[in-house]
Amino acid sequence: MPTVLLSGPYRFYFYAGDQAEPPHVHVERDDNEAKYWLDPVRLARSNGFGAKELRTIEKLVRQNEALFLERWNEFFHD
Repeated sequence: MPTVLLSGPYRFYFYAGDQAEPPHVHVERDDNEAKYWLDPVRLARSNGFGAKELRTIEKLVRQNEALFLERWNEFFHD
């Protein structure tokens, strides 16, 4: 599970087995986890995060969308 970005309490990462899926990023904090599709950015699923925190995380995903897509392509297509 390569870490793509650390931002405050959040770790953004990929699962190596997710190559067959459209580009997305996972995020975790403590025991909470969520998955965001990247193109377009939207929440795929969440476990443990509240609505306010999900909005904060989505803002971070949007701000880093280009980085996540670049890293996705490097990781899965190189």
